[in-house]
Amino acid sequence: MSLCSPVDARSTPPGPERFRRCRFLTGPTASGKTAVAIELARLWGAEIVTMDSMTLYRGMDIGTAKPTPEERATVPHHLLDLLDPWEGASVAFFLEQAARVVDVLERRGVPILVTGGTPLYLKAMLRGLFDGPAADPELRHSLERLNDAELHTRLHALDPATAQRLPPRDRRRVIRALEIALLTGQPPSVLRQDHDQPARGVAVIALSRPRDELHRRINQRVDAMVRGGLLDETARLLALPHPWHPIPAQAAGYREAADHLQGRLDRAAMIERAQARTRQLAKRQETWFRHLAEVHLEPVMANESPATLAQRLARRFEDLEHHRRQVNFP
Repeated sequence: MSLCSPVDARSTPPGPERFRRCRFLTGPTASGKTAVAIELARLWGAEIVTMDSMTLYRGMDIGTAKPTPEERATVPHHLLDLLDPWEGASVAFFLEQAARVVDVLERRGVPILVTGGTPLYLKAMLRGLFDGPAADPELRHSLERLNDAELHTRLHALDPATAQRLPPRDRRRVIRALEIALLTGQPPSVLRQDHDQPARGVAVIALSRPRDELHRRINQRVDAMVRGGLLDETARLLALPHPWHPIPAQAAGYREAADHLQGRLDRAAMIERAQARTRQLAKRQETWFRHLAEVHLEPVMANESPATLAQRLARRFEDLEHHRRQVNFP
């Protein structure tokens, strides 16, 4: 039975206190999180709450490196396969679903390991989510009529700090920032300050690998995905009765596979571009993790097996939790 339920769009997103007793394992794509998380969960008798914006989607298995049925049979995983590819998923939706699962597991007395690599989800679980005012349909319609450059120019005039953080091509977030500024009369960067304070007393570890090794792993993963059926999976997704939602459609690998299937890229170019986009994704993830004060970077040693690494990380988590008790965090 699924532990997840529909979300009331008017509800307030769960606060970070709901996740204080969870342990978090994160890291860039292809850093080895899944295998290590399974070993840790087996050590602790824990269940895994996945923190990934793409594994939420049904039918997107190969291209998201979703835990396999065999892995999920070994350790229960939650928050997989919640949505169809034509549906959108907000951070608030993820928080609500995660809170429901965490509440159930805590009532059962089950240790919880949150693992995944979506930095926005991690930050929201640790620090809360600034939701802002409800969207105004008339204002949204007027903003949607502007092109990317016009939107970004208006945002820069109202909130230079947010405009510097958001590239013009990030149209959805630029429009939302403009909505907040125009509806509240205050820059979003100012309003978000209260939601940007580091969480205290929480155990968060991010796997860290040397750049050349991570790039090698990424390239090998993309090759393996293509050999493992990424093109067939993408063809099935393209044949669905509804258009792919922009959020899952942007996933690295799927866009390139679709371009290949539709004759815009040859096979070699598809693989090369998918590898390059995945490396760019990993770089963005690493930047986020370095700038989140709660995150403890843990280097992965050369040839360290998932089981050996899990033993070492278990001791590291114990150290972090001992420190939390020493400073009287609940």
